[in-house]
Amino acid sequence: MRDALVAAAFQLFLERGYEQTTVDDIVALAGVGRRSFFRYFPSKEDVVFPDHERCLADMTAFLSAGGDEDEPVQRVCDAARLVLRMYAENPTFSVQRYRLTKKVPGLRAYELSVVWRYERALAEYLRGRYAGRPDGTLRADVVAAAVVAAHNNALRSWLRSDGQGDADTAVDHALGYAQASFGDSPGGAPATEQEDVVVVISRRGAPMWRVVQEIESTFGRD
Repeated sequence: MRDALVAAAFQLFLERGYEQTTVDDIVALAGVGRRSFFRYFPSKEDVVFPDHERCLADMTAFLSAGGDEDEPVQRVCDAARLVLRMYAENPTFSVQRYRLTKKVPGLRAYELSVVWRYERALAEYLRGRYAGRPDGTLRADVVAAAVVAAHNNALRSWLRSDGQGDADTAVDHALGYAQASFGDSPGGAPATEQEDVVVVISRRGAPMWRVVQEIESTFGRD
């Protein structure tokens, strides 16, 4: 029933346009009553995004199942890939929805609210992992926003190409930027907080001013 309603809705959206299609039109084509429609979808907007609630639940469960041994940024990147998987399951439908959303401002606003919920789910997980770190909350929010931005950049490029090409490779490449910028090193310290170690070798008995001069030279100081 749910799939039939979605199929009927998109058939009408493509034929008549989103604004010109009513819930009554959708249920008439699907051969069901209005009550059946609202049992599955609170509004006409929701029928355009029928799978996001499930995906958000899957993402939240995936993050909750993680342990302390999981690198936090890697974990949220893997969670973001669940969204890609949802889109890639039905490329034709995903491309149609992308085109429709671009044309209807109300749907664009709805989509942004959905993206914000994904971002909040990632941020909540990261806040727990970064608890106790300096600026842990700030770091969590920034990393979550970066991961979502990287994922969506690659996803929308794939959708603009009508679903052609390898979406997984494009998203992996984009998420790689977030991991390189914010991911933790194997030792557990944030990569952005790693410091260079400089080793200066000098002969025994060299005067201290010469040793200091070598160090200053290494650091590029006068």
